[in-house]
Amino acid sequence: MSFEKIKSHKSFEGETAFCLHSSSVTKTDMKFSYFKPKTDKIENIIIWLSGLTCTEENFITKAGAQLHLANTNTMIVCPDTSPRGLDLPGEHDSYDFGSGAGFYLNATTEGYKDHYNMYDYIVSELIPMLKDEFKPENFSITGHSMGGHGALVIGLRNPDLFKAISAFSPIVNPTAVAWGEKALTGYLGDDREAWKAYDACELVKSGKRHVKKILIEQGLADEFFEGQLKTKNFEDVCTDNNQDLQVNYREGYDHSYYFIASFIGDHIKHLIS
Repeated sequence: MSFEKIKSHKSFEGETAFCLHSSSVTKTDMKFSYFKPKTDKIENIIIWLSGLTCTEENFITKAGAQLHLANTNTMIVCPDTSPRGLDLPGEHDSYDFGSGAGFYLNATTEGYKDHYNMYDYIVSELIPMLKDEFKPENFSITGHSMGGHGALVIGLRNPDLFKAISAFSPIVNPTAVAWGEKALTGYLGDDREAWKAYDACELVKSGKRHVKKILIEQGLADEFFEGQLKTKNFEDVCTDNNQDLQVNYREGYDHSYYFIASFIGDHIKHLIS
């Protein structure tokens, strides 16, 4: 499988690019962006998963990761957050379900099961395509909010695939919050047991582990901290089940890309060290 480079910009002596390819998993065209430093050999690829309403453009244009990657052998790749170009029932009605809100799972409900398979898209299509093209030695995974949820779930379910896992402001316990309940019902139906496969807290409870410490960044001025993110639930589960975890609570920081840009350098070091 190959991809088409739509546009490219020289950036910190490397390249920031935007790409398109036809996906057999989502049965749509899919887009992703990347930053590739000037190097003869890519040793690591970081997968960045973005949050609700985002596209492949948000992180690569706002987070300032290029500066931190410029003199490394690591590139970062940012896929879109859902399939596009469809018109499924209810797909475009709200910001937290459907387009821009794929939740990095494999849907089973009518209509959505044919296209909304973002879990398989990341694990079984995007990563193999990147491996063939750039031949890295390692992958790591991180993300923000809904994408932080995706990074934790995909990382914990595939511990041998990823060298390290981190997240910014992740939805750690989607089965217990409104964002998650809406999305999981819409994509998976009413069987709450099926939801647990896409809940980081439930995965750790069930025995899923990563050998390396997981790093989470959480702003204490985040308007979604208490109601939707439930960071402390994941802390408790990891403590009870021997998953090494570091959560940095940051006074005054909110849910925005200003927060991400402030600490992305620390996460890159964690993900490639």
